[in-house]
Amino acid sequence: MKLIKLAILFLFSMGLPCLAQTYPNKPVKIIVPFAAGGPADNYARFIALRLQDELKTPFIVDDKPGAGSIIGTDFVAKSAPDGYTLLMMSNAQTVNESLVENKPFNLMKDFVAIAPINYSDLVLVTNASLQFKNLGELIQFAKANPNVLTFASSGTGTPYHFAGELFNSMAGVKILHVPYKGSSGARTDVLGGQVNMMFDAVTTMSEYVKSNQVKAMGTTGLTRSPILPGVPTIAEAGVPKFETTIWLGLMAPAGTPKEIVDMLNKAVNKIQRSQEVVDLWAKQGATPLSMGPAAFTNYLNADIQKWASIVKSAGIKAQ
Repeated sequence: MKLIKLAILFLFSMGLPCLAQTYPNKPVKIIVPFAAGGPADNYARFIALRLQDELKTPFIVDDKPGAGSIIGTDFVAKSAPDGYTLLMMSNAQTVNESLVENKPFNLMKDFVAIAPINYSDLVLVTNASLQFKNLGELIQFAKANPNVLTFASSGTGTPYHFAGELFNSMAGVKILHVPYKGSSGARTDVLGGQVNMMFDAVTTMSEYVKSNQVKAMGTTGLTRSPILPGVPTIAEAGVPKFETTIWLGLMAPAGTPKEIVDMLNKAVNKIQRSQEVVDLWAKQGATPLSMGPAAFTNYLNADIQKWASIVKSAGIKAQ
């Protein structure tokens, strides 16, 4: 029996180079566990088109939102580890490792890291009708009126949610969280005044700021966003040392052959190095985030630890 098992393992290992040489020979799905219209969906489609050109096979984006990214992420975790089902993920997944106790998966055990995509700042915006002229006035009102103001997010555990919770903690205020099933619905209700404010990706919200459909209170980077240079950072506007971003990356089910992971990583890094892509993303407020699978694995582990510390110190609970 032992000899039979060894023979099977040998034959499987012999087949891996062939698998890598023939991959991909059918359409590859990129599952986005967030609603359409947000940064993850937009950049998944951007990367899919260029991976299709690079690897000469269709890459199809499939949105599976729900439960703060849990539904779509679990779908990929249970998919075959053959490189044909990939996950477009963000720091929502690293946050959920400590925020959501009874997930049906473990990110670093049930997935393998492929490559990060990019990162961008967030911007805190309010409905245009609110009376606040700046962040200082907003904070002053929120301190005097706890749980009167509301902030929308694309769901519990998402970067938009945690930016709001981090703001509550660091600014010493209590602004009520209103989770949505996706960023599009949250954005629509902030524009319409049903919710007072939200943190949103600069890449998505900057056009609304520039057209005065919302008021920008501050951006979340350590330096001002080049596409919103007139908007102060939250750190300079009233909450010292405040900083957070949204980043995106690709993962695959655990057990996906290393040769396929390396091939996809190489293709993504090549796309990121294109000057056309660098320039286009810069205009949108996004910066390429390039590293190999091992470095990305370390990055993910560090981000999980970072958010676990914040979850514990701020006493944040999943809703």
